[in-house]
Amino acid sequence: MPQSYSKCIVHIVFATKYRHNSIPTKIIPELHAYIATICRRNECEAFKVGGIENHVHIAASQSRTITASKLLEEIKAYSSKWMKQHNPQFAWQDGYGLFSISPSHLPRLVRYIENQAEHHAIRTFDSELERLAKIYGVKIDMEHEQ
Repeated sequence: MPQSYSKCIVHIVFATKYRHNSIPTKIIPELHAYIATICRRNECEAFKVGGIENHVHIAASQSRTITASKLLEEIKAYSSKWMKQHNPQFAWQDGYGLFSISPSHLPRLVRYIENQAEHHAIRTFDSELERLAKIYGVKIDMEHEQ
């Protein structure tokens, strides 16, 4: 095959350091737009970026030219630098969740990300993380998650 082809859609989730509400509500849309730009600079289409004051969700394609860890390194480093202009003590937690999804599930994931504020009016990030781990078949040690 003379060319390379790839279609990998991922759901990425990561939180602020200690899961503090350190993303000011008024700049959340700007942060999400900036994260989408970082994805595009890395040849990864960001279908939807969303979240609340203490975490972010991204529905994106993962380019065949970048590893998952490198993509997350880029997203976190550049968005952290941008966030420090608004909150000098800002930091992301070290870890992240990255889960592959079927292209047929993308519309559902986009809706889920769009409704984060409503979702978190009744659920904590920890309960959401436990639910995602179950959906994606990943074992998480919640004692070491904080």
